[in-house]
Amino acid sequence: MSALSVRQVRFRYLTLYGLRWLPTGLTIPVMILLMQERGLSLSEIGLVSIAQGLVVLALELPTGGLADALGRKPVLVAAWTLSLVSLGLFAVADSFALFFLVWALQGVYRALDSGPLESWYVDATLAADPKAEYEAGLGFAGTVSGVTIAAGALLSGGLIALGPVGPVSALTVPVLVAIALQAVALAALLLLLVETGPAKGAGALRASVVEAPRMVGQAFGLLRRSRVLLALVAVELFWGFGMVTFESLLPVRLAEVVGNPERAAALLGPASSAAWLTAAAGAALTPLLLRWLGAAPAAALLRIVQGVTVVGMGLFAGPVGVLVAYLACYTVHGASNPLHTGLLHRQVDGPYRTQRDLAELDGRAARLRDRRGAAHRPRRHPQRHHGHAGGRRGAGRGRPALPAGLARRARGRRGDGPRPGRAGRRRADGRIERGRVHRRARCGRADRRLRPGGRRSGGGPGGRTRGRGGGARPLTDRRAICGRGGPPSEPDTSEAS
Repeated sequence: MSALSVRQVRFRYLTLYGLRWLPTGLTIPVMILLMQERGLSLSEIGLVSIAQGLVVLALELPTGGLADALGRKPVLVAAWTLSLVSLGLFAVADSFALFFLVWALQGVYRALDSGPLESWYVDATLAADPKAEYEAGLGFAGTVSGVTIAAGALLSGGLIALGPVGPVSALTVPVLVAIALQAVALAALLLLLVETGPAKGAGALRASVVEAPRMVGQAFGLLRRSRVLLALVAVELFWGFGMVTFESLLPVRLAEVVGNPERAAALLGPASSAAWLTAAAGAALTPLLLRWLGAAPAAALLRIVQGVTVVGMGLFAGPVGVLVAYLACYTVHGASNPLHTGLLHRQVDGPYRTQRDLAELDGRAARLRDRRGAAHRPRRHPQRHHGHAGGRRGAGRGRPALPAGLARRARGRRGDGPRPGRAGRRRADGRIERGRVHRRARCGRADRRLRPGGRRSGGGPGGRTRGRGGGARPLTDRRAICGRGGPPSEPDTSEAS
């Protein structure tokens, strides 16, 4: 078979990515209501859901090198086959034990499915053209997943509205269609995904398993050293419980208000589709929120507002009120997630930035499930599987990162260059003379600075001081000094996802 072009690789990746999420969209409106129809109480539904979260929690890190050891295609085939089996079992399950097994199989599927498709896309793109930009394709994948989940939920609502088909209940019909679509996705995977290189053997898997405990230990060490990172992970932990409310309990609440589970599921299909669109609209508001409020205040405020919308879902009377609160919740959810993710990324530097497993696993431990949470935020970080800081290739996952503030303070103690708010120039003997930067020079409209001797010097477009003697030294970006920009001008060597 001839080598694939960059365009062909992207087309295959987006096709497989869409097929991967379409069955999920079909099952979202009926999953909780179908288990209730089969005789499970709300407490039993919560207990069986624990199985998926526990399995993902246990296997996420140890299976990180499985795709490197065996190849991406075998791992994905195994994962998607497990998904097909679990959906088939879900269609006929009628007891607590069978539903627990369904969720456990889904947990293994989620752990195995975590990243190999994205890493294949990156490696196949670079194999076709080493200078190709793959970031756009990764961005399109997020759009594709949202569209396919919304389409699946809308189709599910339509199937439920048609009513039962013979002995098959209306809530079971979308699950049967999801099984058929999962089989199509598996066939497409076997046909479209072509490995770009040989597998690395059992050594990569052993290294991943051995590395997992050390990575977890380092991650907890980060939490002990950084109160900011600890606070962000705490937000992830507590909000995991909130996600259970508006993901899992909404169908129950809607059925209670409407008085009929099948009618509630029919309403939930279009509502879920609209929710994904409102979440995308909320995400589009992120740049405005950053300009108006700043990242941290906006993220904190939106979490509070989202909590209010969840309370509204429980208190509003009638299906209209519940669904309006539901859509408002998803709008705020779409806007708050990029802000929270950005704050988390600011606390990690260099080769550690691509490894946020602690926060991810923490959120999963809070929810103890991952039915849709993976699609709400940037679900996977392909850099873990294909690259490291400063490069695009490489196997294995990164390690937990040092908080950015700790790293900068450590550099400041070692005297590595002037601190933010200081100017300086290098003398003929190589030493640096320090000079204070006037507040107006730092924060005023004119980018003006002082010479080391305290005399004012106009800063030109290049942002340099005009000093006598040796060459001028670039100054710290005034936006970083005033807190309106990112961290002080330090190059971000991590790959953009």
